[in-house]
Amino acid sequence: MTEHTLKQFDIDLDRIRRGVLQMGGMVEAQFTKALEGLRSGDMASIEAAIEADKSVNLEQIRLDNACTHIIAKHQPTASDLRLLLTVIKAVSDLERVGDEAKKIAKAARRLHANGTSSPPKVGLSHATQLALEMLRAALDGFARGDAGEIDAIRLKDTEVDSDFKGITRQLITYMVEDPRTITSSLELLFIAKAIERIGDHALNIAEHVVYMVSGEDVRFTKAQTSGMSGTEARP
Repeated sequence: MTEHTLKQFDIDLDRIRRGVLQMGGMVEAQFTKALEGLRSGDMASIEAAIEADKSVNLEQIRLDNACTHIIAKHQPTASDLRLLLTVIKAVSDLERVGDEAKKIAKAARRLHANGTSSPPKVGLSHATQLALEMLRAALDGFARGDAGEIDAIRLKDTEVDSDFKGITRQLITYMVEDPRTITSSLELLFIAKAIERIGDHALNIAEHVVYMVSGEDVRFTKAQTSGMSGTEARP
C-alpha cells in the first residue's frame, strides 16, 4: 500500500475503535436508564431506555458495514484483521446488551404500570453492579489493547451466575408462599435473567479482546475444562 493508503487505513481503524467505545457508552447508558426506571418508576427513564435500542441497533449496522468496507478495500492481515473481526463480534454482543436493557425497561414498565410499588424484595443490586463492572472492564481492555482483566471478569461472571440462582430460589419461594406475588415475581425473574445475560455478553467481549491481542481463541476454554470435570459449561 502507498503511504497515503496506509495513512487512510490507520485513520479508518482509529475511527472504528472509537465507534466501538461510543457504542459501549450508549449501551451502558441504556442499561443504567433501565435500572433507574426499575428502581424509581420514572417512566421517562424507562421510555428512554426502550427508545435507545434503536440507536444501538443502527450503530451496530454502521460499524459492521465500516468493517466490511475496510476488509474489502485494504485486505488487512495479522493484528489489523484480528481487530476488525473483534469489532464485528464485540458490537454484536453490545447490541445484545442493548436488547437485554430494553427487556429490563419493558419489565419495569409493566411492574409499575400494574401498580406493583412493593414487589418481592430480592437482591438485584449486587449482580447489577458486577455486570456493569464487567462491561466497563471489557471495554477498557478493548480501548487499551489489554486482555489482562479476563480472569477477573470470569470470576465476576461466576458471581453473577450464582446471584441469579439465588434470586431464582427466592422468587420461587415467594410465589409458593403467596400466589399473589406470581406476576411481579416472574417480572423480577425476567429482569434478573437479563442482568445475568448482560454479564455473559460482557465476558464474551473480554474473550474477543484476548483474541484481538494474542490471536488466541479462549471462548470455549471453560467449556472444555468443565467437560473434562463433568460440570456444566456457560451457555
